[in-house]
Amino acid sequence: MSGISKRMTRATRIGHIGIGGRHPVVVQSMTNTDTADYLATALQCAELARAGSELVRITVNSPEAAAAVPRIRDHLDRMNCDVPLIGDFHYNGHRLLTEHPACAEALAKYRINPGNVGFGKKKDEQFAQMVELACKYDKPVRIGVNWGSLDQELLARLMDENSRRAEPLDATGMMRHAMVTSALESAAKAEEVGLSGEKIILSCKVSSVQDLIAIYRELAQRADYALHLGLTEAGMGSKGIVASTAALAVLLQEGIGDTIRVSLTPEPGGSRTQEVIVAQEILQTMGLRAFTPMVAACPGCGRTTSTFFQELAGEVQDFVRARMPEWKLHYDGAENMTLAVMGCIVNGPGESKHANIGISLPGTGEAPSAPVYEDGVKTVTLKGENIASEFKDIIERYVQRTYKKKLQA
Repeated sequence: MSGISKRMTRATRIGHIGIGGRHPVVVQSMTNTDTADYLATALQCAELARAGSELVRITVNSPEAAAAVPRIRDHLDRMNCDVPLIGDFHYNGHRLLTEHPACAEALAKYRINPGNVGFGKKKDEQFAQMVELACKYDKPVRIGVNWGSLDQELLARLMDENSRRAEPLDATGMMRHAMVTSALESAAKAEEVGLSGEKIILSCKVSSVQDLIAIYRELAQRADYALHLGLTEAGMGSKGIVASTAALAVLLQEGIGDTIRVSLTPEPGGSRTQEVIVAQEILQTMGLRAFTPMVAACPGCGRTTSTFFQELAGEVQDFVRARMPEWKLHYDGAENMTLAVMGCIVNGPGESKHANIGISLPGTGEAPSAPVYEDGVKTVTLKGENIASEFKDIIERYVQRTYKKKLQA
């Protein structure tokens, strides 16, 4: 799609999904259910997968959670949901993976935080134990450093070294240096234990946009491991969306990043799928991937005092997102379709002609009719109370007529 040149990293597979190398940037998400509740977790995994999450991470923090993982995998398989599951481990992962081999087998990838893998003399031993298990079960590992849980021994060592520099790093520079060092030294240890570099994915999660950009630029310069991008604790609503987009877009534009997550805090009771949609839209608006038809719509002005065009734009976006799972099964390329819902005569016809399908609704004082354009040609003018349903029917027929039907098994 885009002319952005993706940085070449080592490639691996997580289940059936390719990561790194020439593979496209992959979207992932994380559940917020109690993993021990296998049914609730399986249902949320399936919901995230239906929304477009290509990998789903689940917390594995207790024997009960570890015991539930194979049941989650089995339930997803019965639902014909083949989304790979990533186990998120802190503190006791070495023990859980050892005591629950079915969990170790059912997961497609392990996430290890080097700051939380153990303390003192046990740290290296427990890290090595998890890596050995990854080798045994042939699983890739994400070494995920987080600025809220940096390895304190490593940090103390680096601070001592920094104090002896002719020009010591300031606090921000020190934190960035420690994040990168932790990731790279942990990756080197994993390879020493026997894990292939192709099986290693690195991440360095922080909450500051500028810190994230600086850290990943350094990681990209110093190593060729696949990289997972994302702000940690991005926040709620527009703040989390804007911050994540600002950070990820810069790095992705530079070809940095092989898989992304947008860590949004959902509204109480809100759907976890918003983080998937935002991640998809970042990639799609940058021209890196296509997931679902995007709707262009004007912002409105004094010429558009009616709210109908706004309501129609939202209805159309919901319609194509809901239809996309079925279109994906039966048609090739429907996700690349462009749509336009415009509000008045000023830019309406012109913008509509640029889309595969566009509709120009009447503005204030204009004739109560709405011309529809398909691939630049006006095909019909809609009037009356059924414009929305008629326009959606036009979209459905266009998909059936335009996109090559996939051969059915």
